[in-house]
Amino acid sequence: MAGGNCTLVTEFFLTAFTEHPEWGLPLFLMFLSFYLITLLGNAGMVILIRKDRRLHTPMYFFLSHLSFVDVCYSSVIVPQMLVVLWEQGLAISQARCATQFFLFTFFASIDCYLLAIMAYDRYVAVCRPLLYATIVTENTRWGLVAGAYVAGFSSAFVRTVTAFTLTFCGNNEINFIFCDLPPLLKLTCGDSSTQKVVIIVFATFVMPACIVVILASYLFIIMAIMRIRSAGGRAKTFSTCASHLTAVALFFGTLIFMYLRDNSGQSSEGDRAVSVLYTVVTPMLNPLIYSLRNKEVKEAVRKSLS
Repeated sequence: MAGGNCTLVTEFFLTAFTEHPEWGLPLFLMFLSFYLITLLGNAGMVILIRKDRRLHTPMYFFLSHLSFVDVCYSSVIVPQMLVVLWEQGLAISQARCATQFFLFTFFASIDCYLLAIMAYDRYVAVCRPLLYATIVTENTRWGLVAGAYVAGFSSAFVRTVTAFTLTFCGNNEINFIFCDLPPLLKLTCGDSSTQKVVIIVFATFVMPACIVVILASYLFIIMAIMRIRSAGGRAKTFSTCASHLTAVALFFGTLIFMYLRDNSGQSSEGDRAVSVLYTVVTPMLNPLIYSLRNKEVKEAVRKSLS
């Protein structure tokens, strides 16, 4: 008991979109199709990069890891969301909720770091082309990726332990698509100031740090592009960064909306729609973005199909 007359919560009940039963089947079919495209697209990208020797470059090495993480990232959320839609709600234990929260934070953090690493890779390729092979060596590539995984694990572990030392009591309904920290904080019955500090720390040291690296990299890239005299040369150089910029805008734009703002108040349909964008839509679009805008990928796809 907490506060003398409040029952402690040992399980949660996910109810996202269940207030509109008529949406259940259409949303189920739509999200299922998105998830299948995500699996096929990202798995296909990983296989294509490993199979085609022309794609054995640092940029595509990082892209293969991004595709792998996107599959894991989406698989943490979407299958459970499909069950919620099919059964019009789902009861999950606190341990299962904590596991999902940890995995989501783990893969989301790795995504942030990988996008920042890819921006740095583009900076070296455009601004230091003669030194590219000596700077972005195989050991460097593996070191950067390993660092992303370690940093992602550390962030996820700290946030999960901190979040689930909270006391949850009374209402156990999470009107959201998965176990995320903002909706969980609304179910606490004690002081959650420490946990809110963790949100701020995560927002301060993960997303903005990655965004600073990305912005700094592209500032130098733009300066280098402006020094190219021919318009064709400028367009060709910038085209090598266009896919990455699109992926960054989609991923960080939705995360900033969710985490770098006031999360007080109840979860709205708008919040759930934005969460669908970064958990379902963005992982599905990434392989399409890179395959449609990259000449090397299109040629590798054409070669594989033939």
